[in-house]
Amino acid sequence: MLGTDAFLSLARAAAATLGLPHLPVTMVPHPIGGMDAREVRAKAEAVVDHVIAALTSDPQPPRKTDSSAIALIGAPDALDDFQEFALAEGWGDGLPVLPPTPERVERILGRQGAKRETIVATLAPEQGVATLGVIAINAALAGAGPEHLPVIVAALRAVADPAFNLNAVQTTTHPCTPLVIVNGPIARRLGINAAANALGQGHRANAVIGRAVRLVLQNVGGARPGETDRATLGHPGKYTYCLAENEAESPWESLAVERGFGKDESCVTVAGSEAPLNVNDHGSTAADALLLAFVGTVAATGTNNIYLGGEPLVILGPEHARTFAGSGWSKRDLKRRLWEGARVRLDRFSRENLERFAAIDPGRFGGRPGDAEVAVARRPEDIMVIVAGGPGKHSAFVPTFGATRSVTVRI
Repeated sequence: MLGTDAFLSLARAAAATLGLPHLPVTMVPHPIGGMDAREVRAKAEAVVDHVIAALTSDPQPPRKTDSSAIALIGAPDALDDFQEFALAEGWGDGLPVLPPTPERVERILGRQGAKRETIVATLAPEQGVATLGVIAINAALAGAGPEHLPVIVAALRAVADPAFNLNAVQTTTHPCTPLVIVNGPIARRLGINAAANALGQGHRANAVIGRAVRLVLQNVGGARPGETDRATLGHPGKYTYCLAENEAESPWESLAVERGFGKDESCVTVAGSEAPLNVNDHGSTAADALLLAFVGTVAATGTNNIYLGGEPLVILGPEHARTFAGSGWSKRDLKRRLWEGARVRLDRFSRENLERFAAIDPGRFGGRPGDAEVAVARRPEDIMVIVAGGPGKHSAFVPTFGATRSVTVRI
């Protein structure tokens, strides 16, 4: 295996996941991206002998050990002491966690206790098996209750869908994390916030659902920060990132209905998302005028969507949604106009980036003049639009990882 030394831990984890923990690994000094070709070549030449030795030797695989046994671990009774213990064990996210005592886990499982060994998902990068019981343990750590478990389970089923590309989302240097969007009656029943401060603090359901999903992805999937989770910066949504769509304030069909589910069905959508970027327009009174604020925010050279495509997300505040709908626009109309307007001229990219992008997407970036433009998504239909938030003329643009598709499942 070849890589740069900054990613040795990820290389080791990837080899172990493939059942080859003894696989030889050759590292060159980081970085190699954005460097002169001569410098890269010099780094490569320095490791040629190591590569040849690795390819011509037959390392002895380690002896297999029985990994099927489950060990019960004793933990401190004092809550303050338990925080240090949980962090040392690698279970936590830095915020306080609750001890997953047998009583707490049983309460979360409720009548599902007999099904605790049921496999819900296999999670990358380490192909960890998320059983119902293991998910309940992480839900207990996050402070969730039994009522939240069905949403957490549905979100984990969704991220395990191959279309989501969980391995890349979990290990990339990009700051993405699964955003959980909830539609349907369960959002109201559980009090999942869809209105004012929907992406902020103050609502237990939003906090514990998103946090439990993240802890499962860390503790079962193996996305440990700085080791296999290689986000350069990350963003605060990696603690918890969950909201409901404000269906009551939306002039259009919900995201779940748009995707073929019934209005009375409860659904979860997961998207590999960056942090939200505010769209502020307090003056525009018609759709054409308001659109200018959106396309000016969305059309950016630095997002993954601009060259990888994917499904960027627009979260419309209810007041902005009413402005668009009041001008006679459907959600489909808005997507089309955003796609037509949110474009970037090729001469706004560096020469080096254009060369890189042309190798990835020659149709959009290869051999075109500087005044040619590229859209933020490959098709208008790829732009996701939901309505959320409370009073105020604010909305948000949420770029995504690009090499991922959002997945919607029934709860």
